Amino acid sequence: MINQLSWKVGGQQGEGIESTGEIFCIALNRLGYYLYGYRHFSSRIKGGHTNNKIRVSTTETRAISDDLDILVAFDQETIDVNYKELHEGGIIIADAKFKPVCPEDTKAELYIVPFTEIAAELGTSLMKNMVAIGATCAVLGMEISVFNDVVDEIFGRKGEEIVKKNMDAITAGYKAMEVMLGEKLGAMELEKADGQKRLFMIGNDAIALGAVAGGCRFMAAYPITPASEIMEYLIKKLPQLGGTVIQTEDEIAAATMAIGANYGGVRAITASAGPGLSLKMEAIGLAGITETPIVIVDTQRGGPSTGLPTKQEQSDLMAMIYGTHGEIPKIVMAPSTVEEAFYDTAEAFNLAEEYQCPVIVLSDLQLSLGKQTVQPLDYGKVEIRRGKLVDTEIEESENKAYFKRYEVTQDGVSPRVVPGMKNGIHHVTGVEHDETGRPSETALNRKAQMDKRMRKLDNLTTTFQTPVYKNTPHEEADLLILGFNSTRGTIDEAIGRLETDGMKVNHAQIRLIHPFPADEVLALVQSAKKVVVIENNATGQLANIIKMNVGHVNKIKSILKYDGNPFLPHEIHTQCKEMFEYGNI
Repeated sequence: MINQLSWKVGGQQGEGIESTGEIFCIALNRLGYYLYGYRHFSSRIKGGHTNNKIRVSTTETRAISDDLDILVAFDQETIDVNYKELHEGGIIIADAKFKPVCPEDTKAELYIVPFTEIAAELGTSLMKNMVAIGATCAVLGMEISVFNDVVDEIFGRKGEEIVKKNMDAITAGYKAMEVMLGEKLGAMELEKADGQKRLFMIGNDAIALGAVAGGCRFMAAYPITPASEIMEYLIKKLPQLGGTVIQTEDEIAAATMAIGANYGGVRAITASAGPGLSLKMEAIGLAGITETPIVIVDTQRGGPSTGLPTKQEQSDLMAMIYGTHGEIPKIVMAPSTVEEAFYDTAEAFNLAEEYQCPVIVLSDLQLSLGKQTVQPLDYGKVEIRRGKLVDTEIEESENKAYFKRYEVTQDGVSPRVVPGMKNGIHHVTGVEHDETGRPSETALNRKAQMDKRMRKLDNLTTTFQTPVYKNTPHEEADLLILGFNSTRGTIDEAIGRLETDGMKVNHAQIRLIHPFPADEVLALVQSAKKVVVIENNATGQLANIIKMNVGHVNKIKSILKYDGNPFLPHEIHTQCKEMFEYGNI
């Protein structure tokens, strides 16, 4: 028996590859296994190679596996592209329809199963993915009955006959593979899971759910990969809570609508990817100078321009901090797990209102679209804090002056009112203004307002909950590895191997990118002999931010990957070991 399995299904987009992985994963998740999935797909609606790699484990896992146990192929390209991941003893289960052939250096054993033919005999070739699931069950020695509830939930609305046919397809796939395997039936049987109930979700769903829990009741957005699922989730949920979602004509409209809603007192969000954030930048500046709360989600993808819309990258970091013209207070958060994505998004609304500034929740494609097992969320941890929002009657001033919406205060945060509040009238403008909002270009006023806005965040790094995730067992480490967003699980796994090699390794993920938690990171850097920063971009953006804030320039080195694929554990392990052994760090 094995305690971990790596399984991949591949084919052309539109062939049901995603649903195959989805059904397989849901059933295993309900048995209590931990799962981590990453989907490779082309930037087109139909056609082009796609695959879904799933890691199944009896213990918690947050990374894609290096190798592959089972490859389910619906076309020859799947074999050609992915066969090298298979280890010796691995299995390829391929549809007979395309007459599969393995390259000469294939280490795995090929089993040809007539997925399409079996499905067609049962009524429609569309069920070939269910046949493939059945074939996989035979290799795992898994009872097909575990799929009964899942198939019923997915196909039940189409009638009992459709449910029965899909279960028949799973059964037929199992029997066909059973004959081929012979004594090898159940060759990769998994150890029994603990049976605990856990969530199974993508990061975008966690972000959207966090927004709901955080009191968000309005979203304005324009569809874009890999952020669209946030809008799709909220379209279903917000109307049930008296909220609404508007799909706008472009990203500029989305940002300004969200600003307008927040100005009106409604917690609002907008979400996009790099190209959309470029269009939102002027509006983000407007939120900054008008001190209007707004939460913006950026799900990073390969750039620049259209770039690699469906591939992993972490190259928006500098843009999120410095992208707006002029200078405004801005908070940039970077959750590193699906759970953190939920809690951080809920907290983002509190921070936006407390500091009256834009808050950017920074994600990446791997975190946003990678589906994984998640521990039950604790909604009791979510609180609503509205900052200096005036909710009591405002007394009329003796000279009937306008309300000092931009009053110069010691902490930089002014009292805030919603439109229509008696005696709360004030101006709102994108040009520099005085305390009541009236345009003013005097030097003294400009300096007073700029200083007020910029000191808002002076103490955030000390009050922000967990600005840095730390796994630091060593007071003095041979190596400190730093990262952000989705690299956390992969780094943790690589560290386990480095520790086995005899190295003392500490790990930290930067969760508050701006303002930067310099003191905390400096202490970590000083306690390590060498420092390596892991990130998916070509210029070492996080490494440069760390150097800007903590120094130690010669001590900090980068391991970069920007080919569109996420890091694998062996890549980090190998490169860190080589750099350390050969004195390159």
